[in-house]
Amino acid sequence: MLVIGNGESRKDVDIDVLQTIKVGCNAIIRDYHVHHLICCDKKMVSEAITNNRISNKNIYTRSDWQNLFPGVSMVPELWYKSEERIDQPWHWGSGDYAVLLASELAKGQTIHLIGFDLYSTDSNVNNVYKDTQNYNKSDSRSVDPSYWIYHLAKIFDHYSQNQYIIYPHFKNLPKSWQNFGNVSTQSLDHLESNINNNS
Repeated sequence: MLVIGNGESRKDVDIDVLQTIKVGCNAIIRDYHVHHLICCDKKMVSEAITNNRISNKNIYTRSDWQNLFPGVSMVPELWYKSEERIDQPWHWGSGDYAVLLASELAKGQTIHLIGFDLYSTDSNVNNVYKDTQNYNKSDSRSVDPSYWIYHLAKIFDHYSQNQYIIYPHFKNLPKSWQNFGNVSTQSLDHLESNINNNS
């Protein structure tokens, strides 16, 4: 299974040639077919529905928007409760929920992650869809990745039966990920052969 974030490291990857179940986020539906699409933002849900490239039941959004988008599925509920701000479902984004959904769908399997760049290569936003509708301008400040790192660590820990292969543009895994025996990195050069061998 492949989970696709929208970090710029994946901009030269032809996602259509990868033969596996694909979970994508937001505007990826403009360019590629995915089997499951996560849209936590209302505007992105509306865009996905009007795009007509994916059925409503395969679009997932927050339960807060359930009444606004009949037929659209809800993102998985979190398996734990906490009063901390970082743990509230509202602070989980599309990428976090995409990995969570894939972890539920592919229990005990290998999950490949591309476009989860975490860090910008400069001080500006890192997203293949910057400067387009519903996205930030390219000169916007980069997003603090601390919530993403924390949420993904929660997933890696909880779904320890899954193997996660990350194809990053950053040199080292975040410190909180380094002790997980089910998390590893590979070069994007190996993505297609890894998918074909492990999907």
